[in-house]
Amino acid sequence: MSLRAVVAIPFIALFTLLFGLLAILAGLVDRRGRFARTLGRPWARSILLTLGVRVDVVGADHAPAGPAVYAANHGSALDIPILLAHLPADFRIIHKRSIYLIPVLGWSLWFAGHVGIDRRHPFRARRSLKAAARMVREGASLAVFPEGTRSPDAFVRPFKRGSFGLATEAGVPVVPVSLVGVKRVIPRGIWTLHPGAVRMTIHAPVETAGRTPDGAAALAEEVRRIVASGCQED
Repeated sequence: MSLRAVVAIPFIALFTLLFGLLAILAGLVDRRGRFARTLGRPWARSILLTLGVRVDVVGADHAPAGPAVYAANHGSALDIPILLAHLPADFRIIHKRSIYLIPVLGWSLWFAGHVGIDRRHPFRARRSLKAAARMVREGASLAVFPEGTRSPDAFVRPFKRGSFGLATEAGVPVVPVSLVGVKRVIPRGIWTLHPGAVRMTIHAPVETAGRTPDGAAALAEEVRRIVASGCQED
């Protein structure tokens, strides 16, 4: 068990309570959730600083000015804070709907306009994806973890095609994102924390113009290969 993690946990709980309550209050005033989402950045950076995790960002200039779907590999609970802290865009995260049940943290995600997916019920999942597609068509960006669940190692698993069909329908680019070194920092969860550096590489956008939703599987594999190529050092 990491002593750094033991010491950090109370501070993480405090930061989550403070920024979470502020996000909930902001969401009550601004129903679009924009201000609530801005509070996610200082919350996430506070957590990473407390854990001793430094994030080096490569390719920030690849982030489009307009809406996009950012697709990242998923290996740990730190992935969401890393994106919230350092992805240079206003975006909504597609996450497990069960997180909404976590007091303050889950509620703040809801008020910030992030999208919960219930993967156990396909009909509900499709309905949530349709709502997400509508957000993108209206100008919102999304961040997704297309593997669907955390990878137990640094290998990038096959990408599910749902979010890629969404990007194609909305006509927005998909931006591959490689999170590198996270498994070295927390190989088996936060209790095995080893403070250090991780790298987030933002690759050039993959355009969806001229593609059809029927090609979502091929697009998913194309993006997976790009993400995996950026994770090779893991």
